[in-house]
Amino acid sequence: MSLRVDQDHSRFKQIVRGKIRQNLRRFISKGELLGRQGKETVSIPIPQIDVPRFRFADKQGGGVAQGDGEPGDGLSQPGQEGPGSGQAGSGEGQHILEVDVNLQELAEILGEELELPNIEDKGKDRITSQKDRYVGIRRVGPNSLRHFRRTYREALKRQIASGSYNTKQPVVIPVRDDMRFRSWRTDHEPVANAVIIYMMDVSGSMGDEQKEIVRIESFWIDTWLKHQYQGLEARFIIHDAVAREVDRETFFRTRESGGTMISSAYKVAAEIIEQHYPPDDWNIYLFHFSDGDNWSVDDTLLCIQLLKNRLLPAANVFCYGQVESPYGSGQFIKDLEEHLTDDDRVLTSEIRDRDGIVDSIKDFLGKGK
Repeated sequence: MSLRVDQDHSRFKQIVRGKIRQNLRRFISKGELLGRQGKETVSIPIPQIDVPRFRFADKQGGGVAQGDGEPGDGLSQPGQEGPGSGQAGSGEGQHILEVDVNLQELAEILGEELELPNIEDKGKDRITSQKDRYVGIRRVGPNSLRHFRRTYREALKRQIASGSYNTKQPVVIPVRDDMRFRSWRTDHEPVANAVIIYMMDVSGSMGDEQKEIVRIESFWIDTWLKHQYQGLEARFIIHDAVAREVDRETFFRTRESGGTMISSAYKVAAEIIEQHYPPDDWNIYLFHFSDGDNWSVDDTLLCIQLLKNRLLPAANVFCYGQVESPYGSGQFIKDLEEHLTDDDRVLTSEIRDRDGIVDSIKDFLGKGK
């Protein structure tokens, strides 16, 4: 029975996983999951899944195979009318089922759907951590590692074999030879640390819709990179004509204002890396979202210089996502492609609307860097 239940549960999980994959692009573009995120899970509404359940009939009613009938006749409940008949009722209908999905599993589904490769990170050969793993059972060990169930089982087997076990007074007393202890092994595991530095233009041309696109895409980028790395940190920078580091809440809720000087954000990002994240030990991901406007050609050239000399030498990738805005010129992505076209660490993506988020994520993460 237990095996059958496990098989049914596994089958149900496969169905849920399939439904999530079918609707993943809709979830991504609509941002439905962001408000349902817990610490380690996401609550996902899954439509069109029938959950099997037993329904008991009236005790006075007839059962299946009682009474007259012909082969092929349908079964019905007592008092139940045929399909499509009867008056409108007041009872509740079918509801969408909500299931909790672990973020790790959600990342795996994302990777499968977008065909994302595992990331070839750096720093693994330089940083290691020790982890004790329980790998078996042995006869000696400290009391703190005594395995109660195995010890009890050995004592019970011994008493039954010796004839000292009394079913009327079922007392099991372990002796030293019955003791069983967990055994462990110390593994030296490589640790892959990573940091994401998000930069966002919050000037007057970046409205609420543009920031919502950035918020949705950032959630899915976070989800994938957390799946790839044991330790993931996130830093947030906002900029208009000046830049400053903020927390996550401020990053997504700051109201737009002011002009645009992109180099200010790149300077702050470079300072954060140089002070906190040695490139030899950290996998560094830079994401900048803007509508493509910049203050001047001179500032754009300064941005290129900062990227070449300070940011790109330290980073795994620099990802620039240009969100389409009715007020933005869209020039900056062209400047990046003109000056840095030969550097494969520079990845650019144009995000015209929410439907473009999926393709943008693949543009950024599809290289496996």
